[in-house]
Amino acid sequence: MKQAFFPFPQISEEGPYNAAIMAGRPPSKSAPLFGQHLAAARKTKGLSQEQFAKLLGTTRTAVDYYERRAINPSIDLIRRCADALGLAASDFIGDEAESPAPRKRGPKSELEQRLEVVAKLPRAKQRKILEVVDALLKAG
Repeated sequence: MKQAFFPFPQISEEGPYNAAIMAGRPPSKSAPLFGQHLAAARKTKGLSQEQFAKLLGTTRTAVDYYERRAINPSIDLIRRCADALGLAASDFIGDEAESPAPRKRGPKSELEQRLEVVAKLPRAKQRKILEVVDALLKAG
């Protein structure tokens, strides 16, 4: 039975994914969320990249790639990492899956366009228009 691990430790400059304590050349940009969660989970379990690579049956270079640059990891990789660390695959997805990216707004509706014009009219004219709209709404 897998033990619950989420939420991961705080990921910040001082947190478990800190470029200052990472070996090798410092990254030029922050790691993707999956990589941050993977590194945090691996370190929490007390594993080096080399040890974790052996659990996955891969190389330390591959683990480094997963933690620092893997933008779109496969579900198979996520499951293998979760199994190797005794966690649930959902632990690596984090908040990204819960809040999808905002959609681009389409063109404004005809009503919205007209309301913008009405909003620019003097208050007296706006009141007259509202009286007409209210009367139409009451008539149903």
